[in-house]
Amino acid sequence: MRPIRIVLKSAVCGAMFVGLLSATAQDSPARSEMKRADLSGAPGMEVISSTLEFKPGDEVQRHTHHGVESGYILQGAKVQYPGKEPMMLETGAPILNLRDVVHGGYKVVGDKSLKLFTVHIVDKGKPLYDYVK
Repeated sequence: MRPIRIVLKSAVCGAMFVGLLSATAQDSPARSEMKRADLSGAPGMEVISSTLEFKPGDEVQRHTHHGVESGYILQGAKVQYPGKEPMMLETGAPILNLRDVVHGGYKVVGDKSLKLFTVHIVDKGKPLYDYVK
């Protein structure tokens, strides 16, 4: 009977690991979550604050959010959109992306990392990022 319990425990742990991978698959590896809380007075919504760091050579994939993203650039860097000339994202510049608006789609091309602070006010239980091709 003991081997059956070990196999069952392994199967449960494996299923939990796959579930964890699925839950984080839509997240950005560059993101470090600082705090998350329910938005009072707005059932089904939550507020998430994060920092992100994209190193030279990293690509910020095109994506949307299930709510509003606001923030600012902590450390500016040079970025390049496909087919465009490189441009500077300046330190201190604001970030504001509305619900379902596609943004991102550039590569960090300078010698400095791009560092962001973001606050998302989004639908609770939905992925923070929906990537767009």
